[in-house]
Amino acid sequence: MKNSQNPFKNAQNQIDRAAKYSDCDSEIIKVLKEPQKVLEVNIPIEMDNGKVQIFKGFRAQHNNYRGPYKGGIRFHPDVNVDEVKALATWMTFKCATVNIPFGGSKGGVIVDSSKLSEHELKHLTQGYIDKIFEFIGPDTDIPAPDVYTNPQIMAWIMDEYSHISRIHSPGVVTGKPLENEGSLGRGTATAQGAAYVLYEYLKTKTREPKNTTVAIQGFGNAGANLTDILFHKGFKIIAVSDSRGAIVNKEGLDPHEISAHKNKKGSVKGLSGSKSIPAEKILELDVDILVPAALENVITKSNANKIKASCVLEVANGPTTPEADDMLTKKKIDVLPDILSNAGGVTVSYFEWVQNRSRYYWTEEEVGQKLLEKMTKAFLDIHNFMANKKITYRQSAYALAIDRIGKAVKSRGILN
Repeated sequence: MKNSQNPFKNAQNQIDRAAKYSDCDSEIIKVLKEPQKVLEVNIPIEMDNGKVQIFKGFRAQHNNYRGPYKGGIRFHPDVNVDEVKALATWMTFKCATVNIPFGGSKGGVIVDSSKLSEHELKHLTQGYIDKIFEFIGPDTDIPAPDVYTNPQIMAWIMDEYSHISRIHSPGVVTGKPLENEGSLGRGTATAQGAAYVLYEYLKTKTREPKNTTVAIQGFGNAGANLTDILFHKGFKIIAVSDSRGAIVNKEGLDPHEISAHKNKKGSVKGLSGSKSIPAEKILELDVDILVPAALENVITKSNANKIKASCVLEVANGPTTPEADDMLTKKKIDVLPDILSNAGGVTVSYFEWVQNRSRYYWTEEEVGQKLLEKMTKAFLDIHNFMANKKITYRQSAYALAIDRIGKAVKSRGILN
């Protein structure tokens, strides 16, 4: 975690702030603020040196009233139970925001995966699935990639689950390689979905991409893909960052040059023709669009007043604390919330799951068109609700999601 902010408390706070704009019963709000299950496991692994190391893992299942739990698995040294509960909560609301029939879950293992061999990483993945096997399944809880997990790890998950269950089960996990029944378009889905949201937002401002400057904090999968997508759409990307630092070029950066440099040097720092600045300073640059695309809690009360962008596009999960959100609102900075902006990933994960269940696979063009339709409809629903209620984009997204989840709870008679 980036600071002392408790992400789960932040998630609960966001629900409270939006609940008054929804039509949902207060008793149902109580249900939505807590996860249904939280599992903690210990995973013993024999390392390459012959010694046994025990890793701690989690799986939080927040809500399944609208469909099976759905959520990623992250391998990161800072994973903790409150983070996983928060991410599971956000996933529930994210799925409801784009109106797909899933609830929310999240998993994680406390590990620096960069220090593991491929053999150790595979056995850690298998050990984690062995421990949570009874809690996941194609109709129960469907994992996906997250921070420091990837399609290869998803393939190992499918294989281990299928091995234990003795049933070929591609639908138990999404984000798989294409050769293991993954979906075309999944690798760039989070970034592409965020781009579609940004395009629609700019239409409401009658602003053209070529006149729009962007800074992207985080050059992982989502950040790098979004940099590439926006660059080719005509946006001017003037800054990007990773965990080691940030680079700035007011004339614009080329994502292909950035990627080549990072692949060679391990960081975006030092790219020829750019100026290096501390990583956190990217948040304070004078740009039109600021994109936090790394971890949670990076925009806080200590730096929110320094933000100069007119719009924050949240591609990371929970990058803005509630206090910072209030400060940005007072500054009249639009925040396109994570539960909308980064929902492209879970949307195409849903498409992958549907294809796995039907055993019929779509073209990349079909996937892209369906994603465009979903993200555009979600943005317009939220924008119109926001304009009608005179509230923020975040309040609007949460209020609409609360209404959708609340109706599912009520119609199923959960509280009767």
